[in-house]
Amino acid sequence: MSLIASLPDIDLEERSVYVIHEKLERHIPVHQHNKGQLSYVEGGIAYVHFHNKTLVIPARHYFWIPPGLPHVLKVSHSATVLRSIFFYAFDDDRDPFYGTVGIYPINELLLQMIKHSEQWEGQIRMDDYRYQFLTTVKNILPEISTRVMPMELPTTENERIATVLAFIEERIAEYHTLRSISDRFGFSNRSLSRLFRATLGVSFLQYLKMLRMVKAFEMILGSDMSMTEIAYAVGYHSLSSFSTTFQRFTNFSPSSFQRYKA
Repeated sequence: MSLIASLPDIDLEERSVYVIHEKLERHIPVHQHNKGQLSYVEGGIAYVHFHNKTLVIPARHYFWIPPGLPHVLKVSHSATVLRSIFFYAFDDDRDPFYGTVGIYPINELLLQMIKHSEQWEGQIRMDDYRYQFLTTVKNILPEISTRVMPMELPTTENERIATVLAFIEERIAEYHTLRSISDRFGFSNRSLSRLFRATLGVSFLQYLKMLRMVKAFEMILGSDMSMTEIAYAVGYHSLSSFSTTFQRFTNFSPSSFQRYKA
């Protein structure tokens, strides 16, 4: 059964765990569930949209979504496998991890445990021998999920700033400054700076850097471009400056990040 078809069933039993592994390329419209969602992305990129931000989850990373949080899920490549486990929430108050959205690089222990559940699907109840295994997966998450990846792009419904963001994204390879964007859209530097912070919670330069990194993730995992080509395509004028920024942002070098490509 597909994830979208499974949505009505996930919350049918409060204390069960629901498992689904699916190869997909699709857009799942806004939805929410009363269980916490652990999903591992294999072989592509997934996007989770909330009302004020978008998570960008590359291959060999997993994400956690707390219960009751409306979101939209998009997977953009048909070869991507999304391995999801939906956990009961009655004990979530024992650790702050379970109440926080996050993206994390997979480690070998969790990878093997998730892959082991590949043979299972649907409701796993408390009287099932598999339930204890899945409970262990949930229990270790706070301990192993310490390296949060900053792959979170703020979004806004403010039309004035949304127009600016669309322009920057369309011309991400070009040189942009607060002054050049202010002049183009008729803002003063101060008013545009304030608008970025008020609507997105970050500065203009912070947003520009995050957007360039997100575009770099997409190109590294979804194209055959060289690192030099990617560096120029996202607005850097040298491979060294791109590599330095990429490593500071992700704690990975671009070449090591590339191994996550399917």
